[in-house]
Amino acid sequence: MDKFYLYNTLTKTVDEFIPREEGRVSMYTCGPTVYHFAHIGNLRSYIMEDVLEKFLRYIGYDVKRVMNITDVGHLSSDGDTGEDKMVAGAKREGKTVLELAKFYEDAFFKDCEMLNIKTPDVVEPATHCIAEYIALIEKLFENGYAYEAGGNVYFDTSKLGDYYALTGHSADDLRVGVRDDVDEDGNKRSKTDFVLWFTKSKFESQELKWESPWGVGYPGWHIECSAISMKHLGEYLDLHCGGVDNIFPHHTNEIAQSEAALGHSWCSHWFHVQHLNDREGKMSKSKGNILTVSVLKEKGYDPLVYRMFCLQSHYRKPLEFTWETLDNSKAAYERLKNRIAAIADEGELEQEKFDEYKAKFIENVGNDLNTSLGLTVLYDLLKADMSGKTKLALIADFDRVLSLGLIGSEEKAEESDEFTEYVEKLIAERAEAKKAKNWARADEIRAELAEKGVTLKDSKEGTTWTKA
Repeated sequence: MDKFYLYNTLTKTVDEFIPREEGRVSMYTCGPTVYHFAHIGNLRSYIMEDVLEKFLRYIGYDVKRVMNITDVGHLSSDGDTGEDKMVAGAKREGKTVLELAKFYEDAFFKDCEMLNIKTPDVVEPATHCIAEYIALIEKLFENGYAYEAGGNVYFDTSKLGDYYALTGHSADDLRVGVRDDVDEDGNKRSKTDFVLWFTKSKFESQELKWESPWGVGYPGWHIECSAISMKHLGEYLDLHCGGVDNIFPHHTNEIAQSEAALGHSWCSHWFHVQHLNDREGKMSKSKGNILTVSVLKEKGYDPLVYRMFCLQSHYRKPLEFTWETLDNSKAAYERLKNRIAAIADEGELEQEKFDEYKAKFIENVGNDLNTSLGLTVLYDLLKADMSGKTKLALIADFDRVLSLGLIGSEEKAEESDEFTEYVEKLIAERAEAKKAKNWARADEIRAELAEKGVTLKDSKEGTTWTKA
């Protein structure tokens, strides 16, 4: 594996990324609250998280990425007050909460598809994990970190050594909510305590609720991500991602409850993407100044123009959107595609030059996911003295990370990358099984690959494969 340096919100430094288990990365992404369309500001985070995952795979890691879908429990205020966003959305559109969730979840993944964002390995709606939330809250009671008050269940932040480790602030620096002016919940022992389970909150309008040891109710927002991560990735997490607005209180509360339940440190590396702003400030649904991928497409922009717009800037810098800057990205993207289309696939593959430019790409992108410098390497190779075959091979290789549709379709690029990795992994496992005389397992692997259209051919030189 090549070395990779990434800013860590927890340490406030650019650290070498080293997962707990060699060669494997457990990665968790905070998914959307599906009460409305995702706007392009939301999608900036998902684009950069997609690049991060693909780069980790590109440099040799086996990545398992999990994402939640918030379809219950996310209130309109960070202070555990206000209405559930899903309930409000359902009222607005005359749908049930689950109908609303399905509609906007489908819309979100359609946007992701248009932006060449890979679907995570596991996508788990919050409503599927009620038993896991209850079990986690019971563990918090057992460890002395939860209490009941006013009918609800709260997390007691006063028991923690450093509640603000992720933000780097002190208790006096932060107010109850970061996105709203909110009233404090009088049931809380401390203003930073947060709800783990609601039983007495706004029940007249709450459509989704479940039986629990504390009464009929529904989970708080923060408990969802901790429980879903633990369900699919275990007690340790290598990498947690989200937008900067998730740092407090959401990710701060995730750390608090996860480490209180587990009794040890939980996630070693935190990755946060800065806001997309327009001239009025941060783009947000609550302010009404949202712009969707579908609107961009209706206005004649290839969605990948917006992906390139994001890749031209560093993920830790706020990015200002204007139609003029998007037009500049559109012109740059079209020129790039035209230059690549004009390259003749001729000559021999010059392995030494291929390796040289691939190493440059890894070094530059591997310096805190600097996609702008990665694009610079791409432009440099277009001007370099090398065969057309070498240029096209490098462009296709880089596009496994950039996913700008530079050569062929994203689907073909993904197949040549991830499917090959999958097949070769199973072939290696089959070889080990045969060596151990585990013929049954070897036959299982052959059958599994056959179902995927893969034919194996064994010879003295090893095993080769073809796909129908």
